[in-house]
Amino acid sequence: MQPAIQAKLQAALAKRQQQQRLRALTTITTLNATEVIIGERRYLSFSTNDYLGLSHHSQVVNALRNADHAGSRASPLVTGYSPAHADLAAQLAEFLQRDKVLLFSSAFAANVGALASLGRHYDQLWLDRLAHASLLSGARQCGSPWRRFAHQGYQQLAEKTAAGGQTHLLVAESVYSMDGDVLDQQGFRKVLGASCCDGYIDDAHGFGVMGEQGRGISANFNQTELAVVSLAFGKACGVAGGAIAVTADVADYLINFCPEFIYSTAMPAAQARAVQAAVDVLQSADGEQLRQRLQGNIEQFKQRCTALQLPIEPSSHAIQTLIVGSDDAAVQQSEALKQRGIWCTAIRPPTVPEGSARLRITLTAAHSSAQIQQLTEALAATQQQR
Repeated sequence: MQPAIQAKLQAALAKRQQQQRLRALTTITTLNATEVIIGERRYLSFSTNDYLGLSHHSQVVNALRNADHAGSRASPLVTGYSPAHADLAAQLAEFLQRDKVLLFSSAFAANVGALASLGRHYDQLWLDRLAHASLLSGARQCGSPWRRFAHQGYQQLAEKTAAGGQTHLLVAESVYSMDGDVLDQQGFRKVLGASCCDGYIDDAHGFGVMGEQGRGISANFNQTELAVVSLAFGKACGVAGGAIAVTADVADYLINFCPEFIYSTAMPAAQARAVQAAVDVLQSADGEQLRQRLQGNIEQFKQRCTALQLPIEPSSHAIQTLIVGSDDAAVQQSEALKQRGIWCTAIRPPTVPEGSARLRITLTAAHSSAQIQQLTEALAATQQQR
């Protein structure tokens, strides 16, 4: 590498280090759905998106183990689209009541590819201020004008899009991953109904845990309203990968014009079978029990936080946040929790806005009542130390 380039990289890293925002990998050994080993120490984890604990569900694990082969060996349009992929796509299309589902190697790739490929045909794109980085990346690549609007500010946006003559694409998330607040469906629908506007919902954190049988928030909207529903299989499904659910015309267009779909190796067939098994669980009585257990854990956590006067942000989802403020304070409280055997990651800018560094707490159906009590007591103790 050229010395001048290396110096620039080192300077950027040094600045991140000074800001206490330098990222690094941590090797984590997973024991079960709630416990991990890091170094030689065992921790109770509240930092995964495995909301239902399906990463350790026997039906999902066995589907992965029993698959005919591992890799897909090619992109979907060459020889990479196997019966496992076709079965999963058909299962999801029926479950979500959409014409077609296209599978991607990651949910990030699904959002970037779909938004960049479709967005170029709209006169204007509108993204919620807290939209995920994958949505921002797709908007930047599409070539059409795009703007961010105030978080959940649909009243003002409806006024801006009311004038006819232009086509709009409204992009939002069902559940915002750093705050846990849920989409204002009424406001979102109002904008769609007041203008020449299509909707795009990233249902990554809603799919599996919200709606009837875990269909997610997008199930409350029909295909006429939503041009795209994007899904993530690394959250409630406990596996990995992503997908988009669309009309037949949109699917055909993306198969022909979306580089992320055309030129990427298809997700492993074994992975597709595991996701299929996870979706089977979502639709079963077992899945309903897991969602009820998760909701019970959320309620217990919130009640204990109220009793302990912990200032958590309003959220009915498994994502709960305790905004600390400064980067240093968030890191210090996260480290103090580790000393008490709790792994809860500090989230800092640029992932969240300046001055809003936080502890992002994720609850799962696998957590016990005693574990939630241990968490809240540790939060209260470390909060007092600040």
